Amino acid sequence: MADSPALPAVNREWHLLSRPVGWPKPEDFALVEAEMPVPGEGQVLVRNRYLSVDPYMRGRMSAAKSYVAPFELGKVMQGGAVGEVVASNAEGISVGDHVLHFFGWREYAAVDARHAVKVDPEAAPLSTYLGVLGMTGLTAYAGLLRTAAFKEGDAVFVSGAAGAVGSQVGQIAKLKGASRVIGSAGSAEKVKLLVEEYGFDAAFNYKDGPVGEQLRAAAPDGIDVYFDNVGGDHLEAAIGSLNQGGRVAVCGMISVYNNTEPAPGPKNLARLIQTRGRIEGFLVGDHYDLQPQFVQEVGPWVREGRLKYRETVVEGIENNLEAFLGVLRGDNIGKMVVKL
Repeated sequence: MADSPALPAVNREWHLLSRPVGWPKPEDFALVEAEMPVPGEGQVLVRNRYLSVDPYMRGRMSAAKSYVAPFELGKVMQGGAVGEVVASNAEGISVGDHVLHFFGWREYAAVDARHAVKVDPEAAPLSTYLGVLGMTGLTAYAGLLRTAAFKEGDAVFVSGAAGAVGSQVGQIAKLKGASRVIGSAGSAEKVKLLVEEYGFDAAFNYKDGPVGEQLRAAAPDGIDVYFDNVGGDHLEAAIGSLNQGGRVAVCGMISVYNNTEPAPGPKNLARLIQTRGRIEGFLVGDHYDLQPQFVQEVGPWVREGRLKYRETVVEGIENNLEAFLGVLRGDNIGKMVVKL
């Protein structure tokens, strides 16, 4: 086994102590000191440099049956991470290589080599492999182009548009010939960012008034595609503005993740009959076949500055939980990552 200089005696990692009811509370979690992992045969030891925190993690804190297994109580949580290999017991990955993997919420991780993807820190900053060139980027790409079947000339509405996924959806739509791109966000600062930096044609602060009214003002000719990150009143508003043959791609519904009672559905679903509209949910895990095409097309846009991205970087493993709660509050602009 090839290894690096001396490692710390302990590994700090976040455990889920109890399943949150409603909004997650600090006492539901604990940052604990654990034994330093030792890589077995076919494994590498990774010193994590950046950790991802994402809205979907709230669902894994619940015991309810979902598309992915819940986090186990009293054990370390999981999430996207990128880091440097400091010990290797696997062929094809050497000490000093950088890899993307799914064992975040901790400082060091022993990872099966088959679950580690080598990334090049010279080609792009390490943190981008968790965002614009990673899972969130592929989510935007697959949801817009495959699930929503975007075509040139479509008018597109994106909720949560200043977030990691939403900001890419709007920009990809513009780059591929959308007639109009509208975004909603939760602050005047984010609205300004959408129009001035990301090139959205219009944007509004959903806190300024009824979403349906603001959307109709921003898209008087209706919309052909709605990319849903929020649910609730945004989904109802989008259905109300949907043109004939309109499509809705449901990526997330962050507005209801902490509800303790089922949220009421849109009251205007019957309009889908009139518009022949379609609503379809999707998971990025079903679309990894698009990854090579995604990197080939989006990578140059990022390098050339045609597709812009923002990151909100929180320093320190001790602040991992606060960064996650910040995502649920909408504190982040672009991808929220934790730098270790």
